Amino acid sequence: MSDTWTAADIPDQTGRTVVVTGANSGLGFHTSLELARRGAHVVMACRNLDKGRAAEARLRGEVPDADVELRSLDLASLDSVRGFASDLELESLDLLVNNAGVMALPRLRTADGFEMQLGTNHLGHFALTGLLLERLLRADDPRVVTVSSNAHKMGRINFDNLNGDRRYFRWAAYGQSKLANLLFALELGRRAGGKLTSVAAHPGYAATHLQLQASEATGNPIDRAANKLMNAVLAQSDAMGALPSLYAATMDLPGGSYVGPDGPGEFRGHPQLVAPNGRARDEETAKRLWTVSEELTDVTFDFSLAARSSRATAR
Repeated sequence: MSDTWTAADIPDQTGRTVVVTGANSGLGFHTSLELARRGAHVVMACRNLDKGRAAEARLRGEVPDADVELRSLDLASLDSVRGFASDLELESLDLLVNNAGVMALPRLRTADGFEMQLGTNHLGHFALTGLLLERLLRADDPRVVTVSSNAHKMGRINFDNLNGDRRYFRWAAYGQSKLANLLFALELGRRAGGKLTSVAAHPGYAATHLQLQASEATGNPIDRAANKLMNAVLAQSDAMGALPSLYAATMDLPGGSYVGPDGPGEFRGHPQLVAPNGRARDEETAKRLWTVSEELTDVTFDFSLAARSSRATAR
């Protein structure tokens, strides 16, 4: 892998159809922008359509002939996830980038009563992937990229307090959700058995709105000032932070790969293969989390659809 791989090295994406969650800002915007620049048809999935429209206009300002469409998706609502999947007029889907996320929020609940960070970052994407699975399996070389974080290293999956009902620490809940992202990405690959490629990425420390969400939610001016300062002084740009996701989405990688920045501590730099920690590779935890996620979302994954789709194509 080149030490200086950039978005300019993305291969031609003409003919590929892509869904990017959280596409209105930060990593999601730059992922959408660069895939569209290379010719992909990009579905920009955004919770806030006003911000989504502004992002689409900004993208088209940079890529006037971009093949993009804007769709509403709130990962904190299973009804919204189901509606998005149902309304998406695609016969097949080449790439799903599970990018959207929230970070270090105070105790909040999704529309379905889940702890907000687990519900948005993991359960919403779990349900979305399952509901789009049939269309992914119809593609010639389908891929799912799930965006995790360095914070997975502080995460624990606490099955006895998964939704923070008994006690809640916002950073611990964030770490749990990002560990869940990696457990899901690796387990998805194992269950797919080569029928799709599941990989993961993390941006290091990138300057996005994510860092400001917590201080906005708590109304803590000290947190907000500190996060703004760290974004300005320590973080790399959101465009650089998107490079691991773009590498994971477009380059020839084996299933189960994890891509992050190549700098010290994986905080910044150009994309390289990195290693999840041992908890992320725990297959028993992954299996248990998968079962619990199916129960909570009422979404199951049927990988036999690939064989049925192939037979239908042959007829």
